[in-house]
Amino acid sequence: MSEKSLRLDSEVRVRFAPSPTGHLHIGGARTALFNWLFARHHKGTFVLRIEDTDRTRSTEDYIHSIIDGMKWLSLDWDEGPYRQTDRFDVYRKYTDKLLEEGKAYYCYCLPEELERRRKEAMAQGKSPKYDGRCRNVKEPAAGRTPAVRFKMPHEGETVVHDLIRGRIVFENEQLDDLVIMRSDEAPTYNFTVVVDDVDMAITHVIRGDDHLNNTPKQIHIYSALGYEVPLFAHLPMILGADKTRLSKRHGATSVMAYKEMGYLPEALVNYLVRLGWSYGDQEVFTREELIKYFSFENVGKSSAVFNPEKLIWLNSQYMKNTPNEKLVDLVIPFLVKEKVISEDQTVDKEWLSKAITTLKERSKTLLELAYSLRFYITEDIEYDEKARTKFLNEKSRDLLVEVTHSLADLNDFSASKIEEVFMSIVGRHNMKLGNLAQPVRVAITGRTESPGIFEVLEIVGKEKTLKRLYRAIQSIGIKT
Repeated sequence: MSEKSLRLDSEVRVRFAPSPTGHLHIGGARTALFNWLFARHHKGTFVLRIEDTDRTRSTEDYIHSIIDGMKWLSLDWDEGPYRQTDRFDVYRKYTDKLLEEGKAYYCYCLPEELERRRKEAMAQGKSPKYDGRCRNVKEPAAGRTPAVRFKMPHEGETVVHDLIRGRIVFENEQLDDLVIMRSDEAPTYNFTVVVDDVDMAITHVIRGDDHLNNTPKQIHIYSALGYEVPLFAHLPMILGADKTRLSKRHGATSVMAYKEMGYLPEALVNYLVRLGWSYGDQEVFTREELIKYFSFENVGKSSAVFNPEKLIWLNSQYMKNTPNEKLVDLVIPFLVKEKVISEDQTVDKEWLSKAITTLKERSKTLLELAYSLRFYITEDIEYDEKARTKFLNEKSRDLLVEVTHSLADLNDFSASKIEEVFMSIVGRHNMKLGNLAQPVRVAITGRTESPGIFEVLEIVGKEKTLKRLYRAIQSIGIKT
């Protein structure tokens, strides 16, 4: 699509407008991301607007959670956050304007009357939409507080020129004279969205395709308010592996849940942008590259499938490429959470960085890294029972005693000197390194898998290494 058809001759203004009836969802985060990238690519304005008119389901906690999710993903906004509940006077002003111009009318029908007519229409095979009986009522109905309906055209067609889907045609005879202000003076969704877009000079509406059926209704309200209709881009839905709409049964759907699981925000952003957008065969992008390359030409029309395995692979790539100094600060809260350290415990960050070096290639998340660091930090490690039975036994006892005594004599407790001790013992006994390394590994880490044993011992340190070796020997049945 050309620059001219994208209407980029003036400042681009886009908005992300979540309803605070839940935490920031993966789908919502992707919508926010695409809006943010489009604004940043065109050096435009990104507006955050909280659509909190559903007072029964909207909560302050959800508002804070959404904002926290946006901040964690570094999706900074230029204006807002605006809240619809602060703008009821604005909606009333625009409602009065439409009434004065004859583009809206008072409806005195009671809810039970509307429901009865809806059922009758359906029984007769007709459309259940409002029958328009109050369209030309001149006198108010005594004792009834009216709602306000918008006059939709009932002939012709409405064309949506979608930036992703192309030309979409809706028959106007299917459109309803929708309520824009309820009898309790609460404005409705389709009306508040348009009024906000008009007031905030939104040029491009980028949202999920579950809103596509609302678009023709909103187009007529834009026009009735004398506002140029913004350009629309409806993003395809995100599906689970079973090709149904993404939900909790497919795994975590809240953005902040991924933070709690130890994912890096850069990895989640990278993954979300690839759900429906591509740039050649490239998989991993810097934020600067995403801003530079983003366009609707590369957004697909088909629904994207959320693949947790792909996300965790991508996160592991970011873990490997994140500087140790940053990982140190990121993993400490998880060490506290996993009770590896206490909240007020001081950590030697230089030492922790060395420990992380040995584990970052193996750790897919910060939570996994924190768990893996446990054997370096805790005083008493737990043995895997199968590992203990196989390697801490009569067969390995004498070797453990020998290596303990040799390590105790080392003044330079470095990986290279530790390796010399091991190789000397292996040579004397004419055996494979694994015959000695595995019992020591289980004694030090509790498991049969770890980074290189010489590096591990250096990082664990001499005092803690000897203590654990003594304990392992004692567990076999003798004292040194």
